[in-house]
Amino acid sequence: TNDGIIGDHLRSNRYALAQIMLNDQLPNGRVRPMLVEEVEQIAKIDAVAYPYPWSEQIFRDCIKSRYHCIVYENDQQMLGYAVLSVAVGEAHILNICILPEKQNCGLGRDLLNYLIELAREEQVETMFLEVRFSNESAKRLYDRVGFNELGIRKNYYPAKEGREDALVLAMNIL
Repeated sequence: TNDGIIGDHLRSNRYALAQIMLNDQLPNGRVRPMLVEEVEQIAKIDAVAYPYPWSEQIFRDCIKSRYHCIVYENDQQMLGYAVLSVAVGEAHILNICILPEKQNCGLGRDLLNYLIELAREEQVETMFLEVRFSNESAKRLYDRVGFNELGIRKNYYPAKEGREDALVLAMNIL
């Protein structure tokens, strides 16, 4: 039954569920845990948003690993998602994405602020992320929210002409 599948997922992902209340409200929608059954849809969004998207298996592995895998939605559609790893006083944003047609209207900032608050609840001291050097709008957002440059990861991302460097950012949040 569907209830059995969903129930199994909820039990296997109870750590993340304990940290994310179902239907937490954000200004333009709500957040909730990502379900394994949604991975195909999420991977399709990732493929539209990024030139080198994550595979469905990567999303499944993140859910299985009990990372905070979050969906941001309104009544009409999924607006975006995020994957956050938390361990030993640190959080790492592994993926944060807003549908391309919904970008530049504050949704990314709302989701990012939610991740920061989630990390604070977990007593995280520092949050990290990597961003492509070429992603100017994301870099501006992270700067406005309070992330600081730590360094560069050479050849971190795949790119059309080989590899692209990543800017490593961090923010103290406690």
